[in-house]
Amino acid sequence: MSAALLAPQVRLLLAIARRRGDAGQATAEYALVVLGAAALALLVVGWATKTNVVGKLLDLVFGQLTQKTKLP
Repeated sequence: MSAALLAPQVRLLLAIARRRGDAGQATAEYALVVLGAAALALLVVGWATKTNVVGKLLDLVFGQLTQKTKLP
């Protein structure tokens, strides 16, 4: 296509984009943030499951709590 034929098409696309505005953009951004957070959560859960760090941490915390709360 020549530049002479392309220019009206570009102007038309720009005019359509201006009329539409930003409607729906916040929803799309929110969806991307939620997907990113879910992916990060899956990575953390996978890491915690393989390394057993969370279990060790909870054992340590509850062990110290039970030692401090023992009656004399």
